[in-house]
Amino acid sequence: MAYPGKNRKTYETPRRPWQAIRMTEEAELVKKYGLRNKRELWRAHSILRKHRREARKLLAEITEPGEGGDHARDESKNVLRKLSKMGLLKTNAELDEILALGVEDLLERRLQTLVYRKSLANSTKQARQLIVHGHIAVAGRKINVPSYTVPKDEESKIGYYVGSSIAQKED
Repeated sequence: MAYPGKNRKTYETPRRPWQAIRMTEEAELVKKYGLRNKRELWRAHSILRKHRREARKLLAEITEPGEGGDHARDESKNVLRKLSKMGLLKTNAELDEILALGVEDLLERRLQTLVYRKSLANSTKQARQLIVHGHIAVAGRKINVPSYTVPKDEESKIGYYVGSSIAQKED
C-alpha cells in the first residue's frame, strides 16, 4: 500500500503525444486561458472525461427496472445538481447535456478566467499572478489557487482581498 499523503497524478497524458493538430489546439487553449502548462489542460480533460463516463454509466443504468434504475435516477439528480452548482449546466438540464460539455466550459469556470472576465486583471497571465500573490478573494476568503472552480453562487463575490495592497489603493 502506498503512503496516503503522497500526491498522485491528477491527469492523463495524451495517447499520441506528437500529433501536430492536437498540439496546436492545446497551445491555443493554453495561451487563451493563461494556463501555466499543458498539464493544467490535461487535468481539465481528465475531469471532463470523468463526468462524461459517469453520465454514460447512469444513462445505461436508468433503463434498468427495479431498484437499480431507481438508484441511478437519484444519482443522476445528484450529479446534475452538482454540475449546475458549479455553473457547467443549467438548472433544468438532463444527463445528455453532460456529454455535450467541452473542455472550454470547464476552463471558463476557473478562478483565473473569471478574474480576467470581471476586469480585475488586464490579462489572464496577470489574473494568475494576482491570485497566486494573494490579492484575490472569493466570498471574503483569500484563494491563491488559479485552478479553483468557482461555484455559480460565488461568481458575483469575486473581488480583491481586504488585506491586499491593491484593494487599499482603490479605496
